[in-house]
Amino acid sequence: MTTTKSAPGQKERALIETTLHPGREGVGTVKRTILPGGLRVVTETMPTVRSVAVGMWVGIGSRDEAPEHMGATHFLEHLLFKGTPSRDAMEISASIEGIGGEINAFTAKEYTCYYARVLDEDLPVAVDVLADVVTSSLIDLDDVDAERGVILEEIAMHDDDPSDVVHEQFSAELYGDSPIGRPILGTVESINTLQRDRILEYYRRYYLPSRTVVSVAGNIRHEQVVELVAKAYGRAGALGGPAEAVPPRIEGPGVAPRSGVRVLDRPTEQANLVLGTTAMSRTDDRRFALGVLNAALGGGMSSRLFQEIREKRGLAYSAYSYTSAYADTGQFGIYVGCLPSKIDEVLKICRDEVARVVDQGISDEELVRGKGQMRGGLVLGLEDTGSRMSRIGKNELVYDELLSVDDVLARIDEVTPDEILAVARDVLKRPLTLAVIGPYGDKDFSSAIS
Repeated sequence: MTTTKSAPGQKERALIETTLHPGREGVGTVKRTILPGGLRVVTETMPTVRSVAVGMWVGIGSRDEAPEHMGATHFLEHLLFKGTPSRDAMEISASIEGIGGEINAFTAKEYTCYYARVLDEDLPVAVDVLADVVTSSLIDLDDVDAERGVILEEIAMHDDDPSDVVHEQFSAELYGDSPIGRPILGTVESINTLQRDRILEYYRRYYLPSRTVVSVAGNIRHEQVVELVAKAYGRAGALGGPAEAVPPRIEGPGVAPRSGVRVLDRPTEQANLVLGTTAMSRTDDRRFALGVLNAALGGGMSSRLFQEIREKRGLAYSAYSYTSAYADTGQFGIYVGCLPSKIDEVLKICRDEVARVVDQGISDEELVRGKGQMRGGLVLGLEDTGSRMSRIGKNELVYDELLSVDDVLARIDEVTPDEILAVARDVLKRPLTLAVIGPYGDKDFSSAIS
């Protein structure tokens, strides 16, 4: 890693520049520049492609909302595309789509991202439009009222899909009445009561350069990107002060393991369930062992759960396990969609397989296969500019270091059977939580987690 600082009196364009990874022969070089106000710009060069992906990551997510702001983070994701002093909603979308690009955004528990993908020659347009959207949204009252209806429709669409709702219900039961357990979209009640002044307050409090990372990947030069970002943010009056960014979110209040059952009685043709527990945070070194364990237990068609539940017994179409990680906690879950009459049998298989892993760990063959699945998923998932942009942007925002792809592959290769067994005996012996959606009335599922 190399670092350079601008000399006294030099034009205040870039105060701190760092090469995070040198790449190989100019390919994959990752650089960071911190601008006045703490705005971070990270880039990765991909000179063999003709596209560029630009992301503006804001370190604010749904878990940061006070009760009176519930749903505000996602509400803002909608509102920022509605207009600025220099562009209305049509001009924002037409500016990108008119050059063959795409523009969108997403909200997560701990961050929000606004992104665009364009031809390399159109990089200036993408940077200018996204910076305008993120720094200068009008948050107009009429737009708030109009978008309120759109979000309520989005919530209704989400509620119509039990395979989505069951994950939300699982998180709510797992984390209890804490912000991390609340739905990202908010609720019908919270969206109906959320007024323009509270949304505007939230926007001005959190959408600051010191909380923002601009990540760009593709056929670019780092210096050009920095110049474009500095110009766009400077025009908005959003730069100034020391180059001090808000530190990565690497800790939090934590969530104690808890056990519970949540059942939504619905007349569905298929039952949906998630069985799981809390897991380690995203910076825990054991996350690589948990990843290999997850791959072996339910990460693909060759996994234990898929083979037992679908291939051997034909009890379900979809059966898998997954992990999610946050600053101070995480979760491990098993999802299955099955006929309502088969749920007791499915739950028994899930419990038996979990108990077997806790008792015996995984086989050598499963270890090799799990590592291969993680390695392949990582590398194949980084074949385009969008995924590379997401990797460096998210890492800069929420991790205290940026591991190279080779570093991550090495960490995966180093995982041992003993480490996997230790992780299984830690995570999978914690109190279990179960969420179920199906036509079950007042059926008692408490024995499934005892």
